[in-house]
Amino acid sequence: MSRGTKFRPEREPLSSNQALRLHSASGPFSFLNPTRAHYNHVGSALHELKDGEEPPPPAYEQHATQPAADIGFSWTSRNNRKGRHQLLIEPATAASEATYACPESTNTIKHMLRVMWRMVTYYPVWDISWLVAYVFTWGSIIWVINGFFAFLPEVDEYSVFKNETLYGGGITAFIGATVFEIGSFLLMLEAVNENRTGCFGWAIRKLYEQNNRSEKTQQQLDHMQNEAPESPQEDAGKAWVWFPSWQDLKSHYLHELGFLACLSQLCGATIFWIAGFTALPGIFNKMSPGLTDGVYWAPQVIGGTGFIISGTLFMIETQKKWYLPAVDVLGWHIGLWNLIGGIGFTLSPAFGFDTHYWAQYQAACSTFWGSWAFLLGSLIQLYESLEKNPVEVEPLKKPDASASN
Repeated sequence: MSRGTKFRPEREPLSSNQALRLHSASGPFSFLNPTRAHYNHVGSALHELKDGEEPPPPAYEQHATQPAADIGFSWTSRNNRKGRHQLLIEPATAASEATYACPESTNTIKHMLRVMWRMVTYYPVWDISWLVAYVFTWGSIIWVINGFFAFLPEVDEYSVFKNETLYGGGITAFIGATVFEIGSFLLMLEAVNENRTGCFGWAIRKLYEQNNRSEKTQQQLDHMQNEAPESPQEDAGKAWVWFPSWQDLKSHYLHELGFLACLSQLCGATIFWIAGFTALPGIFNKMSPGLTDGVYWAPQVIGGTGFIISGTLFMIETQKKWYLPAVDVLGWHIGLWNLIGGIGFTLSPAFGFDTHYWAQYQAACSTFWGSWAFLLGSLIQLYESLEKNPVEVEPLKKPDASASN
């Protein structure tokens, strides 16, 4: 079996959940870890009980209105990082076929509007997946403002004011690049803490208390925490990870498509930050043309390329095959818009090397539409971070005419 169709025993997700059984695992590349898996609920039509094994009581009954003939759990590496749990429901065609009572599909206008309302009213700062989306959203807003400072003077001369591009564009570029760097660092923390995204707030609190409490007080706190029941997010006692070990990197994370995407994003954002720093007033206007090409335009090309690679890998991670788009997956659209944004942020400096008017116009225009693409991707990601329990109802199967005859 290839690496892409099996999990390492110590890394198999949901192995401690006795109500689920792994049915299949797959990924877009055979040499990387699986990115998706299907689990059957014990007692469902697709699961055969072992000798002497008793089926558990029906699950998902709370707030349940959807009669189902069969249920399953869809695991993906992206959902795993985001703390999302997707339920697959095969609806019952008749009351006699109903085996489970399940929640309704989350792909309804009413439900989507409810999540959109939460986007502006709910702030779960302890959830690192929400923080990643929130930080990138504000970073994208700042870049959109930067796009106006850069592009408006090229299309409307009456909108120009003194030092608009130098101060307005330079300062917003620095702030936007810094926010993107922070978001990319949080993205890496999310990637190395799969199954534990909800523990971020607990980890920050503990780190803060360790640095501010006396040793005696801290010992008392640790004793209280040891006596308290384990958080289900900690995945069988695993603690929050700030830096993965070299062994974990070699054996697991460097084979994770999502981790490689996050690493590309962080590398791109770090190099891109150099251009954000050199865009500041007092630096940008003091550089020679050659130095400007080397420390302002060039880091944008390299950093933007990192964004392109990252967006592409995020898209492929959600796909069954590396060449088949997953247009029905929310994470795929996030990767798509980030890819478009990365293209814009790469084309901008590519045009910027040329000092002719048409090239500078295209450089400013590319920053403008690239910023909007990043903003759209970030808003979708914010929606995704607040939809933790998506429910997908499979289409009803058509009756077999030959069987009926």
